[in-house]
Amino acid sequence: MRLFLTVVALVSLVAPASAQLAVPDEAGLVYGHVHLNVSDIDEHERIWVEHFGGVAFQKGRVRGVWLPGTLVAFTERTPTGGSQGSVMDHFGVKVRDTGKWLEKWKAAGYTVDSEFTGAEGQHNGYVTLPDGVRVELQEDQMLPVEVVGYHVHYFTPEFESLLDWYVDVFGLEKLPRGRIETTTNVPGMNMSFGGTQGGHVPSAGRAIDHVGFEVDDLKAFIARLEAKGIEFDRGYSELPEEELKVAFLTDPAGTRIELTEGLDQY
Repeated sequence: MRLFLTVVALVSLVAPASAQLAVPDEAGLVYGHVHLNVSDIDEHERIWVEHFGGVAFQKGRVRGVWLPGTLVAFTERTPTGGSQGSVMDHFGVKVRDTGKWLEKWKAAGYTVDSEFTGAEGQHNGYVTLPDGVRVELQEDQMLPVEVVGYHVHYFTPEFESLLDWYVDVFGLEKLPRGRIETTTNVPGMNMSFGGTQGGHVPSAGRAIDHVGFEVDDLKAFIARLEAKGIEFDRGYSELPEEELKVAFLTDPAGTRIELTEGLDQY
């Protein structure tokens, strides 16, 4: 039920109100963004606007697109590799009509990696954007918009302990997503965790560089995490030009995480 309510709250954000995040939980936590390393920002911006219905924006050095309830941010840097092969394997979206979406994608000259019935019994597909950014599509005919951000998917042999780490550190609850038992929800986004036979490299530098969580009071949130023994790669910092406060840490599997305060005002 909580997953359903989260999705309902997320998809209720439609343009022009798409430049908003979901409602934070009691701890002031909400999913903020996924950050991509791309060799050509203009190309990726065009793809996310034309095919995913994103709304482009720039604030200071931060450039990206808004989807309902979440932000896709870009850094113009050739990635060290695609998202497959890293812990942060792919980013998932819901679409109103997967077949229609994929036909438009193919008509533009892009390749569809696969089509299949997903974990929730819907028509799913995988596409790979330039620079190896892997995106999963899941059909939901009840969407009030064409596309909405839905999940991020981690792959690592230690997927169960990684899920436990997120649940403990961020005060989340384990909730299944269809046939996938090892998932949890941050307001605005599902986080799914899967096993793999081989190891997966850390996310930093790859096509999906990191994920971001927005918090109401970053200094207080950092203090709570430090009290749990969490070490930060970069402590509390202020970015005046971007009107943003940030901090960075890395999860046990090597996924880079950015904490922000102020993204919800973009």
